[in-house]
Amino acid sequence: MKQFNYQWIKKLSLLICLVFWSSCLSKQIIHSTPSRCQYGKPYQIKNKWYYPMTYIDYFEQKGIASWYGKKFHGRKTSNGETYDMYGISAAHKTLPLGTVVRVYNLDNKRCMTVRINDRGPFIEGRIIDLSYAAAKKMGFAQKGTANVYIQTVKCPEPKQKSKPLKAKKHQKALPKQMVSRNCFQIQVGAFSDRRNAASLCNRLKPLFKDSHISKSQSKSKTLYRVLIGNCMPQQKAVYVERQLGHHGFQDAFVVAQVK
Repeated sequence: MKQFNYQWIKKLSLLICLVFWSSCLSKQIIHSTPSRCQYGKPYQIKNKWYYPMTYIDYFEQKGIASWYGKKFHGRKTSNGETYDMYGISAAHKTLPLGTVVRVYNLDNKRCMTVRINDRGPFIEGRIIDLSYAAAKKMGFAQKGTANVYIQTVKCPEPKQKSKPLKAKKHQKALPKQMVSRNCFQIQVGAFSDRRNAASLCNRLKPLFKDSHISKSQSKSKTLYRVLIGNCMPQQKAVYVERQLGHHGFQDAFVVAQVK
């Protein structure tokens, strides 16, 4: 009888532990499951405008990472979640909210995957803000900053039928003949009003003399694309794209030049 009671109590204890563990696990999964990417509207911080990307196939960036903690703990993030400094999350100025990125700490070779759910950091030279817990795991919570490289892992295609023309990031698969020609350009913006395209092009001219406007017609819509370069090799185009990012044009992307 004692043996029976012991076995019964042991099984009951195990069952209670399993129920508790599964409950915690389900909460953790719900908390960390990426929400659908949000492609926000342009916003202004300290008289500077930021234009969130409207579509991404792939994105990479190199720069300085920082972290934010107690001051923002418990506040709402840009996608409506509650910021938890002890959870794993990150903030980026223009990547769609919900984007998953892999962050590489170039100082100590650590890496981890985080989800973008907030905007920032708004300090020159910094490209991403990690939560306190994420910064601790990456080994720079005490130091405050780190040299990092970030790379998109996943972000679903937006469900909106229409996308804003400005900062459009849709890049289709390149035909084999285009790749073999190794002929690329960088698109910095696309507008339905030529005056807006001309304004952007004039801003680029002092930095990139080969900035120009290309007019394209599709159905009843006219589009003015602001481009840099003429039949550049892909390696050079990627380098120029990164330089544009350093100058604040973070929505620029490489496109195959159509002959």
